Amino acid sequence: MAARKKQAVPAVRRKARRTRAHGEESRRRILDAAAEIASERGYDGTSIALVSERSGLPASSIYWHFEDKDHLIAAVIESSFDRFLRGASAWAPPKAGADRRELFSTAIRRTAKALADAPDFIRLGLMLALERRPEEATARTMFLQVRAQAYKQVLASCEAFFAGEVDVTGVRALATLAMASADGLFIAHEIDDGVDLPAAFELFAVAILGAADHLISRSNRSKKR
Repeated sequence: MAARKKQAVPAVRRKARRTRAHGEESRRRILDAAAEIASERGYDGTSIALVSERSGLPASSIYWHFEDKDHLIAAVIESSFDRFLRGASAWAPPKAGADRRELFSTAIRRTAKALADAPDFIRLGLMLALERRPEEATARTMFLQVRAQAYKQVLASCEAFFAGEVDVTGVRALATLAMASADGLFIAHEIDDGVDLPAAFELFAVAILGAADHLISRSNRSKKR
């Protein structure tokens, strides 16, 4: 049987692929530049002109990808959060027979690493969340959305770890404590580079487990009455 000839990719399709790849690379450069500048100058100190200078791309290219600065910062938050989620979930399953404490500590460790590797969403988001503007920024809305998504995942994790032992109210209390603690530890690390984030998250895991044990013990005492 004669070998089937390999069909050449049409020139138009090759050009489209190159254009798409170039567009994705440009978008990444813009997002990286915006993240750097916003981390240095904050939301108000970031401008399209500065992003253009830092990225090496003309302002027209930035406006081709993003409507304005507000939508650009929103995209930075969304992109950083997506990287955080990938990092937080990319871990090897624990060894067979591992107990709950080991499972929970492993989850906290990978979360701390993911946060350190992709901090822009929480760094920018917390600054915007604490501000009160006459007109809410799209970037602030984006952060509140990804934060709500993160809370749902923390809540689901707490339900999975403590199912049948901690009631619904207790699970929500643990999830709220976890989110608030993560925020506080991140802020402490941003203020003081001497704060060891992974080590702090290790203690944070112990604190959450201790709080869960307290809720379980209280529930057991209540059932005996």
